Amino acid sequence: MDGNWLVLETSGRAAKLGFARGGAVTRAVALDDARRHARDLASTVDGFLKAEGLVPRDLTGIVVSRGPGSYTGLRVGLISAKALAYATGCALVAVDTFAAVAEQAPAEAPGVWVIADALQGQVYAQRFDRTATGWVPFAELRIVAVDECVPWLAGGAWVSGPGVKVYAERLPTDCPRVAEADREPRVESLFAVAPRVPPLTREEVFALEPLYLRGSSAEENAKSV
Repeated sequence: MDGNWLVLETSGRAAKLGFARGGAVTRAVALDDARRHARDLASTVDGFLKAEGLVPRDLTGIVVSRGPGSYTGLRVGLISAKALAYATGCALVAVDTFAAVAEQAPAEAPGVWVIADALQGQVYAQRFDRTATGWVPFAELRIVAVDECVPWLAGGAWVSGPGVKVYAERLPTDCPRVAEADREPRVESLFAVAPRVPPLTREEVFALEPLYLRGSSAEENAKSV
């Protein structure tokens, strides 16, 4: 991951942007969560590049979070990353958001469940195990009822992700919880995971969509009418 990399994390309420050079993140900023990602993202990227004395074509690549998370935020981040990669010809690496969250688990955790609110009493849930080469998913990401995932966490399983705060009172009391500051993905974690993810081909860049497992809330509501 040498060269000049832009890192975009837009899965949450507040978008986070980073710039990496020489294999390490050198700049990181969180956008104002009271404003729209789309309004501030482009100007912040432009500011990063100017501060580094670069133009867009100097980028080696872009690392972008692909979800799950805020449907609108993810679409803004992915569309921005795709447009920039297409215009400059740089590489695009799409990282699963939960993989970045797992990367932030403490050293004493041999495994971790990552959960996030999927609304309607459901959660996104995925387990990751620690290996010699880093965290790897134990199973595919899924959407389940909160009560369905409770038995998976019983018996001392570590749990992380933004869903921990939302459903704190319904989770087993004996499951260790990753510190709140480490439950939301950081640009440094996205960049740390990126070397384990192959860059997208040109065809894959065009086809890239948020990892959401179902339609947006508006699409779900339309189906129920």
